[in-house]
Amino acid sequence: MNVVSYQPAADELSFTFGGRPAVGRIKPGTVVELFTEDCFGGRVRGFSDLPSQVCEFPYLNPVTGPFHVEGAEPGDTLALHFISIEPARDWAVSTTFPHFGALTGTHTTAMLQPPLEEVVWLYEVDAEKRVVRYQARRGDFSVEMPLDPMHGTVGVAPGASEARMTITPDAHGGNMDTPELRAGVTVYLGVNVEGALFSIGDGHCRQGHGEVCGTAVEAAMNTVVAVELVKGVLTPWPRLEDDAHLMSTGSARPLEDAYRISQHDLVTWAATLTGLDQLDAYQLVSQGAEAPVGNVCDTNYTMVAKLPKAYLGDPEIYESAHTRLRALGDHYLSTR
Repeated sequence: MNVVSYQPAADELSFTFGGRPAVGRIKPGTVVELFTEDCFGGRVRGFSDLPSQVCEFPYLNPVTGPFHVEGAEPGDTLALHFISIEPARDWAVSTTFPHFGALTGTHTTAMLQPPLEEVVWLYEVDAEKRVVRYQARRGDFSVEMPLDPMHGTVGVAPGASEARMTITPDAHGGNMDTPELRAGVTVYLGVNVEGALFSIGDGHCRQGHGEVCGTAVEAAMNTVVAVELVKGVLTPWPRLEDDAHLMSTGSARPLEDAYRISQHDLVTWAATLTGLDQLDAYQLVSQGAEAPVGNVCDTNYTMVAKLPKAYLGDPEIYESAHTRLRALGDHYLSTR
């Protein structure tokens, strides 16, 4: 088992997918141990650390990477299996912003009402008890919520020499902000450039569907991923697989187009896997799928279409990459 560890310095973090050279080269079959910074670069640490004062746009939502995967070429699919995602600190933060989030006026939804107040919440992270502790800023109310670590941002370099801000989700991945992207999940990303150039960041201790206020319980993470390459197989939009489900994503504005993209991808994927007529697959997905919301606050919105694998029989999915990577991950964990 080949294991590579990488902890970036502050000036080695990236804020785009594409437009940046690789920080390292790895072979398929490698397990990669990563440190990822939170979406504020670790600068928001207290109630007085307002992001508008301690952070600089567009240097938000940093990612670790990119990594060049040897042998990856356009037309291939990169498989990233998340073996573990664990908070790197015993605290995390969340905020409201004046012109960001789903329930306020933004530059694209111009309103005459005053902007929201910029407020910071601090969360205590108890990794042993597997909870985060919410405390109201304006009252004595507090509650423990389950720790459910995930990554909001994962992706590869876009094609055509394009560079995209890490905050924008699209067909290359990016800031999809779906709580479905937790440990035990394999993400499939279509390769657009030689080496794929994947990056990971934006760790969340937990997040409600939609990320309605614009931020989750934002945290630095120690993350372990296993990397594999599926040659000659196209993946039009990021797809996810866990032990029980297949998931397709779609990112766009308006939200219904993100929904349509994810549902269309799941229907066509199910038809390909089973040999079903497209309308038969459409009917199956219509009655069997769920539609978890990723984000409704970023420059593109993200929807997920989720279907139990049991409804599809026993098809071979990406040459059984998830099964192999899950076994590799279990072996890695057994040696630690």
